[in-house]
Amino acid sequence: MLENISFANPEFFWLLLLLPLAILWYFFKRKELSAILKISSTQGFSNAGILPKLKPLLFLFRLLALAAIIVAMARPQTEDISTRTKTTKGIDIVMAIDVSSSMLARDLKPNRLTALKEVAADFIKERPNDRIGLVAYAGEAYTKTPITSDKSIVLNSLREITYGQLNDGTAIGMGLATSVNRLKESKAISKIIILLTDGVNNSGFIEPQTAADLAVEYGIKTYTIGLGTNGNALSPIAYNADGSFRYGMRQVEIDEKLLEEIASATGGRYFRATDNEKLEAIYEEINKLEKTEIEEFKYYKYEEKFRSWVFLAGVLLLLEWLLQNTLFRSFI
Repeated sequence: MLENISFANPEFFWLLLLLPLAILWYFFKRKELSAILKISSTQGFSNAGILPKLKPLLFLFRLLALAAIIVAMARPQTEDISTRTKTTKGIDIVMAIDVSSSMLARDLKPNRLTALKEVAADFIKERPNDRIGLVAYAGEAYTKTPITSDKSIVLNSLREITYGQLNDGTAIGMGLATSVNRLKESKAISKIIILLTDGVNNSGFIEPQTAADLAVEYGIKTYTIGLGTNGNALSPIAYNADGSFRYGMRQVEIDEKLLEEIASATGGRYFRATDNEKLEAIYEEINKLEKTEIEEFKYYKYEEKFRSWVFLAGVLLLLEWLLQNTLFRSFI
């Protein structure tokens, strides 16, 4: 009866301390409250039966009724809480991912592209209230997923991104411009691009500086990430006869100056990821820098449960009255 019950006025439970006092009072005073009849012999009452011994039940019913009234005064109730959230500052994010052949280099484990996809997936899962889109670029660029709040679509699209879907090369300007195009019509208060590359702009017909100017014009902040170890990395250098890549050591070349300029011009930041741990740390930092403001509303619904206790007390008092005026009438 008390399962999942809370009490609005639990201070009334202090009144339960009166019950032991009432019990003591009853046992010490019951003889004084009973009528005394002096007779020469009790032989006539020898067959009175068990009823006189059950007379304390009347007091027990009254005691239980009092306990039920005290519980009712404490106002037992069930509480139903419903929560609604309202995004007061939404963020639209486009992740521009380099899918050139150099992203298969093995300085990150198992390779740069796979490591990036794993970290990016965790980042997406930690942004449940934002809309996210994906842009893939190499020698050219395309929108893999327009900005959407459906994270399952974004994650599935991220898993599908592989090398070989585009002409090889590194068109940073194209990747950035395509990302800007995805966000320019956005009504979100904050618009973000996370652009990752492991090379130098060498393809495409849009210059990175031009794309950066477009980002500035539309108020889009850009975080840039240079991916690759310092020095040499085991990278694809040629094709084998069966079409697979032949790997060899190659100098890592990242146009860090360009990436810093893009980030600075748009109000973002440039990061360098030389291993898996630093890549994870970078996305965690971006996640902290770009916070979505959420307003939470809680609705409380209370259902009063004191009526059943009042009813129980009434039943006990009625039962006491009935017994007192019927079965026990001759013994009062």
